[in-house]
Amino acid sequence: MFAVRDGEVALDIVQDVMLKLAEKYGDKPAEELPMLFQRILQNTIRDFYRRQKVRSRWITLLSALSPGRDEDESDALETMETEDHSSLGLGPAEHLEKSQLIEIIDKELKKLPPRQREAFLLRYWEELDVAETAAVMGCSEGSVKTHCSRAAHALATALRTKGIDL
Repeated sequence: MFAVRDGEVALDIVQDVMLKLAEKYGDKPAEELPMLFQRILQNTIRDFYRRQKVRSRWITLLSALSPGRDEDESDALETMETEDHSSLGLGPAEHLEKSQLIEIIDKELKKLPPRQREAFLLRYWEELDVAETAAVMGCSEGSVKTHCSRAAHALATALRTKGIDL
Protein backbone atom coordinates (compact mmCIF):
# COMPACT_ATOMS: atom_id res chain seq x y z
CA MET A 1 0.00 0.00 0.00
CA PHE A 2 1.13 3.56 -0.70
CA ALA A 3 1.84 6.09 2.03
CA VAL A 4 1.32 9.85 1.84
CA ARG A 5 4.04 11.66 3.77
CA ASP A 6 2.59 15.18 3.59
CA GLY A 7 0.22 15.51 6.54
CA GLU A 8 -2.08 18.08 4.94
CA VAL A 9 -2.38 16.06 1.73
CA ALA A 10 -3.08 12.93 3.77
CA LEU A 11 -5.85 14.69 5.68
CA ASP A 12 -7.37 15.94 2.40
CA ILE A 13 -7.30 12.42 1.00
CA VAL A 14 -8.93 10.95 4.11
CA GLN A 15 -11.60 13.65 4.02
CA ASP A 16 -12.32 12.91 0.33
CA VAL A 17 -12.50 9.20 1.08
CA MET A 18 -14.90 9.72 3.96
CA LEU A 19 -17.16 11.87 1.75
CA LYS A 20 -17.12 9.26 -1.02
CA LEU A 21 -17.90 6.53 1.48
CA ALA A 22 -20.81 8.48 2.96
CA GLU A 23 -22.22 9.54 -0.42
CA LYS A 24 -21.96 6.24 -2.25
CA TYR A 25 -22.10 3.59 0.48
CA GLY A 26 -24.09 5.19 3.31
CA ASP A 27 -26.82 2.58 2.89
CA LYS A 28 -24.45 -0.38 3.36
CA PRO A 29 -24.31 -2.37 6.63
CA ALA A 30 -21.84 -0.99 9.19
CA GLU A 31 -19.66 -4.13 9.09
CA GLU A 32 -18.91 -3.57 5.37
CA LEU A 33 -17.77 0.05 5.81
CA PRO A 34 -14.18 -0.56 7.06
CA MET A 35 -13.39 -2.74 4.05
CA LEU A 36 -15.01 -0.27 1.66
CA PHE A 37 -13.11 2.60 3.32
CA GLN A 38 -9.79 0.80 2.84
CA ARG A 39 -10.50 0.10 -0.83
CA ILE A 40 -11.55 3.70 -1.54
CA LEU A 41 -8.52 4.96 0.39
CA GLN A 42 -6.11 2.78 -1.62
CA ASN A 43 -7.66 3.90 -4.92
CA THR A 44 -7.61 7.57 -3.93
CA ILE A 45 -3.95 7.40 -2.89
CA ARG A 46 -3.11 5.59 -6.13
CA ASP A 47 -4.92 8.33 -8.09
CA PHE A 48 -3.00 10.98 -6.15
CA TYR A 49 0.37 9.44 -7.05
CA ARG A 50 -0.60 8.91 -10.69
CA ARG A 51 -1.68 12.53 -10.95
CA GLN A 52 1.54 13.70 -9.27
CA LYS A 53 3.66 11.61 -11.64
CA VAL A 54 2.01 13.02 -14.75
CA ARG A 55 1.97 16.57 -13.39
CA SER A 56 5.66 16.30 -12.45
CA ARG A 57 6.60 15.23 -15.96
CA TRP A 58 4.79 18.15 -17.57
CA ILE A 59 5.94 20.70 -15.00
CA THR A 60 9.53 19.52 -15.36
CA LEU A 61 9.32 19.88 -19.12
CA LEU A 62 7.68 23.30 -18.96
CA SER A 63 9.90 24.61 -16.17
CA ALA A 64 12.90 23.90 -18.38
CA LEU A 65 11.39 26.36 -20.82
CA SER A 66 11.25 29.25 -18.36
CA PRO A 67 14.51 29.39 -16.36
CA GLY A 68 15.02 31.94 -13.62
CA ARG A 69 11.38 31.97 -12.53
CA ASP A 70 10.13 31.00 -9.10
CA GLU A 71 7.42 28.34 -9.11
CA ASP A 72 5.16 30.52 -6.99
CA GLU A 73 5.68 33.57 -9.20
CA SER A 74 3.37 32.45 -12.00
CA ASP A 75 2.02 29.60 -14.07
CA ALA A 76 4.52 27.86 -16.37
CA LEU A 77 2.17 28.16 -19.34
CA GLU A 78 1.83 31.89 -18.82
CA THR A 79 5.58 32.49 -18.51
CA MET A 80 6.84 30.40 -21.40
CA GLU A 81 6.70 33.32 -23.81
CA THR A 82 7.39 36.84 -22.64
CA GLU A 83 7.58 40.06 -24.57
CA ASP A 84 10.96 40.92 -23.04
CA HIS A 85 13.15 37.91 -23.81
CA SER A 86 16.26 39.62 -22.43
CA SER A 87 15.25 38.69 -18.89
CA LEU A 88 15.46 35.01 -19.75
CA GLY A 89 19.22 35.21 -20.27
CA LEU A 90 19.11 32.97 -23.33
CA GLY A 91 21.34 33.13 -26.34
CA PRO A 92 19.79 33.20 -29.81
CA ALA A 93 20.18 29.43 -30.33
CA GLU A 94 18.64 28.53 -26.96
CA HIS A 95 15.84 31.03 -27.48
CA LEU A 96 15.05 29.56 -30.90
CA GLU A 97 15.11 26.00 -29.54
CA LYS A 98 12.80 26.84 -26.64
CA SER A 99 10.37 28.81 -28.81
CA GLN A 100 10.23 25.88 -31.25
CA LEU A 101 9.53 23.50 -28.38
CA ILE A 102 6.75 25.76 -27.09
CA GLU A 103 5.24 25.82 -30.57
CA ILE A 104 5.39 22.01 -30.84
CA ILE A 105 3.69 21.54 -27.46
CA ASP A 106 1.01 24.08 -28.35
CA LYS A 107 0.33 22.37 -31.68
CA GLU A 108 0.13 18.94 -30.06
CA LEU A 109 -2.28 20.22 -27.41
CA LYS A 110 -4.49 21.64 -30.18
CA LYS A 111 -4.48 18.27 -31.98
CA LEU A 112 -6.04 16.49 -29.02
CA PRO A 113 -9.76 15.81 -29.19
CA PRO A 114 -11.61 18.62 -27.36
CA ARG A 115 -12.71 16.48 -24.40
CA GLN A 116 -9.21 15.08 -23.87
CA ARG A 117 -7.67 18.56 -24.06
CA GLU A 118 -10.28 19.94 -21.67
CA ALA A 119 -9.78 17.13 -19.14
CA PHE A 120 -5.99 17.34 -19.39
CA LEU A 121 -5.87 21.11 -18.89
CA LEU A 122 -8.40 21.09 -16.05
CA ARG A 123 -6.60 18.29 -14.20
CA TYR A 124 -2.96 19.21 -14.72
CA TRP A 125 -2.91 22.97 -15.30
CA GLU A 126 -5.89 24.03 -13.23
CA GLU A 127 -5.14 21.27 -10.68
CA LEU A 128 -8.76 20.26 -10.22
CA ASP A 129 -9.35 16.82 -8.76
CA VAL A 130 -11.23 14.10 -10.64
CA ALA A 131 -14.61 14.94 -9.08
CA GLU A 132 -14.26 18.68 -9.76
CA THR A 133 -13.18 18.03 -13.34
CA ALA A 134 -16.11 15.66 -13.86
CA ALA A 135 -18.51 18.30 -12.53
CA VAL A 136 -17.06 21.00 -14.81
CA MET A 137 -17.14 18.70 -17.84
CA GLY A 138 -20.53 17.20 -17.02
CA CYS A 139 -19.33 13.60 -17.21
CA SER A 140 -18.39 10.73 -14.91
CA GLU A 141 -15.14 10.52 -12.96
CA GLY A 142 -14.20 7.44 -14.99
CA SER A 143 -14.53 9.46 -18.20
CA VAL A 144 -12.25 12.15 -16.80
CA LYS A 145 -9.61 9.55 -15.93
CA THR A 146 -9.86 8.00 -19.39
CA HIS A 147 -9.63 11.37 -21.17
CA CYS A 148 -6.63 12.45 -19.07
CA SER A 149 -4.80 9.20 -19.57
CA ARG A 150 -5.34 9.22 -23.32
CA ALA A 151 -4.30 12.88 -23.57
CA ALA A 152 -1.11 12.39 -21.56
CA HIS A 153 -0.14 9.33 -23.61
CA ALA A 154 -0.93 11.07 -26.90
CA LEU A 155 1.12 14.14 -25.96
CA ALA A 156 4.05 12.09 -24.70
CA THR A 157 4.03 9.93 -27.84
CA ALA A 158 3.78 12.95 -30.15
CA LEU A 159 6.66 14.70 -28.40
CA ARG A 160 8.75 11.54 -28.34
CA THR A 161 8.32 11.10 -32.12
CA LYS A 162 9.70 14.62 -32.50
CA GLY A 163 12.75 13.72 -30.42
CA ILE A 164 11.53 15.29 -27.17
CA ASP A 165 11.85 12.86 -24.28
CA LEU A 166 10.06 13.54 -21.02
